Amino acid sequence: MAIVTPQTRMFADDGTIPNNPRLPFLVYRGGIDLSGTPDPEAVIERTFARHQWGDMWRNGIYPYVHYHSMIHEALAVARGRARVQFGGPQGEELEIGPGDVTVLPAGTGHRCVWASPELMVIGAYPKSGKYDLCRGSKAEHARAIETIAEVPLPATDPIYGAEGPLKSLWR
Repeated sequence: MAIVTPQTRMFADDGTIPNNPRLPFLVYRGGIDLSGTPDPEAVIERTFARHQWGDMWRNGIYPYVHYHSMIHEALAVARGRARVQFGGPQGEELEIGPGDVTVLPAGTGHRCVWASPELMVIGAYPKSGKYDLCRGSKAEHARAIETIAEVPLPATDPIYGAEGPLKSLWR
């Protein structure tokens, strides 16, 4: 399997959405090959599970800006397309589609701007960290600045495992 080199982005703290000051947001375009499968959700879930990313869910992406201050998150598109704003209101809108995987370091704001009706996203988290949902209040921001710095690095890349690009990009 050829390794897809992820695109990277850094997003600044805008005073409401902290983003991550040291770890880049990653976009693996076509990171998981879904061609020919009648069950792309299962292909993605097996890939994430094989690399110890769990607590998976199937859904869309919330239409409001939010972030996780105590855990990193991987999002993979199984079906449909979406335009997602990453990095908060001052961030960047990206269109993502089947097989695309994004990896959001703790603190990265995100919201769905538009989605096709059949959109299905699989989300997963590394074993280290604790799920939380922050909406961008001033009180959350102050706490998040402290907790983001404490979130441990994942042991593996969610697509490629111990030797994947995440490991070198998130040193």
